[in-house]
Amino acid sequence: MPSNIRVYSGNANRALAEEIAQYLGTPLGNAEVTRFPDGEIFVQYGENIRRGDVFIIQSTCAPTNENLMELLIMIDAAKRASAARITAVLPFYGYARQDRKDKPRVPITAKLVANLLTTAGADRIICMDLHSQQIQGFFDIPVDHLYASPVIVPYLKENFGSELVIVAPDTGSVKMAMAYSDMLSGGFAVVAKRRIDGHSVQSSHLVGEVKDRTCIIVDDLTSTAGTLVAAANKLKEGGAGDVYAVVSHCLLNEKGREVIKNSQIKMLITTNGVPVKDTCGGKVKVLSVAPILGEAIRRIHEGESVSSLFKVR
Repeated sequence: MPSNIRVYSGNANRALAEEIAQYLGTPLGNAEVTRFPDGEIFVQYGENIRRGDVFIIQSTCAPTNENLMELLIMIDAAKRASAARITAVLPFYGYARQDRKDKPRVPITAKLVANLLTTAGADRIICMDLHSQQIQGFFDIPVDHLYASPVIVPYLKENFGSELVIVAPDTGSVKMAMAYSDMLSGGFAVVAKRRIDGHSVQSSHLVGEVKDRTCIIVDDLTSTAGTLVAAANKLKEGGAGDVYAVVSHCLLNEKGREVIKNSQIKMLITTNGVPVKDTCGGKVKVLSVAPILGEAIRRIHEGESVSSLFKVR
């Protein structure tokens, strides 16, 4: 690798950053990210990054505000250290669900985060499986939107039969589920969902033939597992066989982990874009996206095309 590439990590998901650095064949850079006694974040790069091509890897997962602020300060420190280019690598983009005004007097926080990253000094963004595609348009800098499917689909093909039904647990995930259905040459079904509040949902209708079929629910993220479990229950009511779930970002809280453990979902398949602290007694399978992110970083650094990495294959 050319000597001026610099890969750094915040505290959100250092294990993934180390995997990416290993893929690139370069050591993870020395960056001190600590706290003052009052909680303020302090960042100092331990090496010269002047005219360097700097990549900062940081998922803005829980604790969301802490990790986002770490990333902003790391970008600012790199800018003030005269880095030639700063690329923020967000395997998970926090606040992505707040991408529109669907109620009176609410913010569009996904746009606010985009403004913060740009103002801090990011020249480019790499992200993965955004909650909605239009978030790319919130930026006035280049955005490389990658997908976890090149890792997930081969695993599904290897471990499951051909008689699969890919299920969208709500209307928002239809496009993603259809893409997986095409890649796996499987059936397709949709569960209609009505959100009661931020913690609970109700599935009302099932469209598609699932009787005695292995069903795989596909979504971009889960935190309480309410949507996944409600869809799984609806599938079982429709006579489905084994039910599995696939999410790019597993943000399960304590309640969500208990829900998954006691649900009819046989296995939840996810990635290490965010750290997965509990495999729910073996019900969560974690796949690594380090090769995808590492390849994107390599191509961007060397000025090669990354368009083939955008495709959901």
